Amino acid sequence: MSSTLSQAELNAILDFTIALARKAGALILEGSEAIRASGAMDEKKNSVDLVTEYDVRVEELVKSELSAKFPTFKFIGEESYAAGARTNLTDEPTFCVDPIDGTTNFVHGFPAVCVSIGLISGKRPVLGVLYNPFLDQLYSAVKGGGAFLAQGGRPPARLPLAKPRPLPSLSQALLGIEWGSDRSADMVNHKGDSFKRLAGNPAEGVVGGRMAHSLRSLGSAALNFAMVAQGGLDLYWEIGCWPWDVCAGSIIAQEAGGFVAGSHNSPLDNDVNQDVLEGRKYIVIRAIGDSETEKGVDAQKRLIKEFYETVDDFEPPK
Repeated sequence: MSSTLSQAELNAILDFTIALARKAGALILEGSEAIRASGAMDEKKNSVDLVTEYDVRVEELVKSELSAKFPTFKFIGEESYAAGARTNLTDEPTFCVDPIDGTTNFVHGFPAVCVSIGLISGKRPVLGVLYNPFLDQLYSAVKGGGAFLAQGGRPPARLPLAKPRPLPSLSQALLGIEWGSDRSADMVNHKGDSFKRLAGNPAEGVVGGRMAHSLRSLGSAALNFAMVAQGGLDLYWEIGCWPWDVCAGSIIAQEAGGFVAGSHNSPLDNDVNQDVLEGRKYIVIRAIGDSETEKGVDAQKRLIKEFYETVDDFEPPK
């Protein structure tokens, strides 16, 4: 295969990747059963140890099968990165994998957990597969081919699941947010102040409050992207994630009509390039229908600007 992948090549890779994601999902379920059987978290062989074990095992499974099938493709994985492996992003096809996204959920048995397999080509995501084995939800997309959700043996449904609705303001939005793993005073203050303004009522003393419909935390960046693609969340914002958290989800959201951007200062061009992928600041908004006075894409850009005027900008932990 050349470094530029044809639609037929992408479709063939997608078929292989979907089957592999289901295999990985079976291993995730095995790990969940092992955690439940391990008892209390403070035992010597505790649930945190088991999370690490299954994170590594799932990544090894995915990496070995991808490497055997596509030996010239590069690989970026969360566990490989944690172990010191580094892959500089080039124009060459590169798989970008989070073996278990939603590890805190995995520990607690909260069923928002997935394997995330993305493919980057030309330094941009071109394929994404997310599989949540607990709910048997498989999200997938290839560039130019649309995004889909397969669940419960039913034929894949095209995303978004409903006709895109207008979204006049953040006050009518259901927003995805996360606390993240860094709970230092600085991070908690920045996020807490931001969440307060997003949720707060300006008429009742919250300065700069947007009074959004509500805030939601799924505990998985990848599934937050998928929920925006599906239309269940209107917008998701994150600071502190990594490329493997968002690679697959970003192309799924884009192919569902969503708009993805990076930091406050990123261009609003829906181009998930290397700067956005590696920037660790992400925002994605669902497909928005045209209104009588505004095109959907203009509404997406306006609402991202409105959102970024509301929340703090701060640097993620190293």
